[in-house]
Amino acid sequence: MKLSIIILNYNAAAFLELCIYSVLRATKNIDAEIIVADNNSTDSSLQMLHFVFKDQVKVIAHEENYGFSKGNNLAVAQAKGEYLCILNPDTIVGEEVFKECLSFTQAQPKLGFLGVQLIDGTGKYLPESKRHIPTPKVARQKMLGNDRNYYYNEVGQNDRGKVDVLVGAFMFCKKEVYEDCGGFDERYFMYGEDIDLSYTAILKGYENYYLGDQKVIHFKGESTIKDKVYLERFYGAMGLFYDKYFKQSVLEKNAIDLMIKGMVALKSTPSIEYEVKEFDNLYLVTEDKHLDLPIKMERVKHSEVWDCTFEDATFLWDTKTLTIKEIIDFMTHTKELKHRFLSPKRDFYIGSDSSNSRGEIKYM
Repeated sequence: MKLSIIILNYNAAAFLELCIYSVLRATKNIDAEIIVADNNSTDSSLQMLHFVFKDQVKVIAHEENYGFSKGNNLAVAQAKGEYLCILNPDTIVGEEVFKECLSFTQAQPKLGFLGVQLIDGTGKYLPESKRHIPTPKVARQKMLGNDRNYYYNEVGQNDRGKVDVLVGAFMFCKKEVYEDCGGFDERYFMYGEDIDLSYTAILKGYENYYLGDQKVIHFKGESTIKDKVYLERFYGAMGLFYDKYFKQSVLEKNAIDLMIKGMVALKSTPSIEYEVKEFDNLYLVTEDKHLDLPIKMERVKHSEVWDCTFEDATFLWDTKTLTIKEIIDFMTHTKELKHRFLSPKRDFYIGSDSSNSRGEIKYM
């Protein structure tokens, strides 16, 4: 088997459903398997997987929430593919992304991990798609608001090139490279494990690359609500990374620990639930002239959206009749517009208006 796509899920049923639909399209002509490892979700994830994707997806139901690192490692152990892609459930991939990753990887004998350009639910580029190694000095500057040396700006947003650190929402590699690097360090429960694995690959003589011309939607806000628990895990992971790779004096360690505690206290905000919004200017973009949905909206063809002027518009994209690539192209070439993604079954849509806000789900 050529490729195994590993999706670790926790309570993201609706987002996971669209993610799998997009992966099935993108692997249509590839000898591939999809493995969903569920970290003991309490929502309808397992039921959805059984009824919607039975026999199309291999499901591993964990008996507890093992966290990101261990959850993925357990799934990789059962993967049969020569290549792996670690993929978040709150992503939607374009039809060509795996083909392009396979082609690029096969031409790079020293390749460690490969990443792509991640965009949020509005089409905005997510700069964490490519980062420098966060040395203590770089991390301190980042904490203080100076991220100039944190992101890997030497490679352009839409370019291809060698980088240091990739993001765990999409990490592509040879399975033997993943195993040689020891997989994700299971001391990280969530956050920081992608930095650690990227850096481990470099230390072992591999090279990490970024494909800026390949775009993947990442509804980042769905899994990054910045409450106290998130911040403790996020900054705690940074502390673990420094302890593992950078020798520090007692004074330096105490200073970093104090700064981490300060950042948690300063940035903690209560976790809030999202509200499903009603839109005044909602446009259904579809090629299905018979599609009738139980919500008020105007209808427009994909070929027409490029020629019209829309103000304060929200586009509801019919993922059954449009390609993800078509949708992403429009999202990344327009501004100040909102986007929602209709499931192929046409029974719900998802979306997110910010990389810092919770994703939205509306059932119909």
